[in-house]
Amino acid sequence: MRARSRGILLGRFDWGSSGASAIGTDAGVAIVVDVLSFTTTLSVAADRGIEVLPYRWNDDSAAQYAADHQAVLAVGRNEAVGDAVSLSPATVRSAQGLERLVLPSPNGSSIAHSLAATSGVCIGAALRNASAVAEWISDNHRDGTALSVIAAGERWPDGTLRPAVEDLLGAGAILAELVARRPDLALSPEAEIAAAAWHSVSDRLAAVLAQCASGREFLAAGYASDVAVAAEVNESRSVPVLDGHRFVDRGS
Repeated sequence: MRARSRGILLGRFDWGSSGASAIGTDAGVAIVVDVLSFTTTLSVAADRGIEVLPYRWNDDSAAQYAADHQAVLAVGRNEAVGDAVSLSPATVRSAQGLERLVLPSPNGSSIAHSLAATSGVCIGAALRNASAVAEWISDNHRDGTALSVIAAGERWPDGTLRPAVEDLLGAGAILAELVARRPDLALSPEAEIAAAAWHSVSDRLAAVLAQCASGREFLAAGYASDVAVAAEVNESRSVPVLDGHRFVDRGS
């Protein structure tokens, strides 16, 4: 597929870290989508002017990495006590005095960390900021830019990829918003199907998030607020763009 002289080439859509390796490293713009919860939490942090440093999950060097960058290290949800900040977006929304955050996660954050040195532009996107991300891309990338959307997905206990419908819908929402702004865009079949999936459930998104496998797991574990924040479609104007080792907000 060739890039058009005046349009974005939406060449590929794929899943997980392997998909990111396959399609993200040669993209002019790579969009990482991890709705429950890395990119949703990232968007909440960006709303508050907090810089986020992505990092690998369960890496023993994370604490030192946070100290080296004068940042707070987020803990796992189940480890959060009191005012501790975790992957839960609610903890970031309520945190006081937080300026810089190392936010490891097994999926979205690890993918973004791997893309930091290899992709042209890396953006963290969720349902909360789908419209803002699409608008920023449309306004800033108009010369045949290759664009790859990466749905982070989840992992089964054996470490293999577990596709997550919430990430498919997040990717589809961004693609649909881009097409609305740029009708000349060429969607790959994979991207077209993701956009169609979004259109099929956009009018009942909150219910779908609550009823999907990941949503049910979050609700059962007592994290209903995380699902609710993830369902705040287009309520954020943040556009978290990876600048070196950190995400900074380029939105309005």
